[in-house]
Amino acid sequence: MSTGMLIMWLVIMFGMMYFLMIRPQKKEQKKLQAMLNDLAVGDAVVTTSGFYGVVIDITDDDVIVEFGNNKNCRIPMRKTAITEVEKPETAVVEEKTEKKK
Repeated sequence: MSTGMLIMWLVIMFGMMYFLMIRPQKKEQKKLQAMLNDLAVGDAVVTTSGFYGVVIDITDDDVIVEFGNNKNCRIPMRKTAITEVEKPETAVVEEKTEKKK
């Protein structure tokens, strides 16, 4: 009887660990990968270090991001260094809705 209870508790603990730790992390990874796959030239991005910029060129694993208004500040970086993406169409729609209010 005690071996059966031990196995049952191990299964329950593994199930709880899966649903509380592993599954949410996999969902977040899929969301991040989908965001990076939809990345396009002209998108506004935020890097892992907190810099805001605009994507000006994309290759397989790298992007070239332009920071600030200075056209000479272009830095190549890995796609994985991007944490947030804002599409230019979204910004235009938000500005129009704010002006109407």
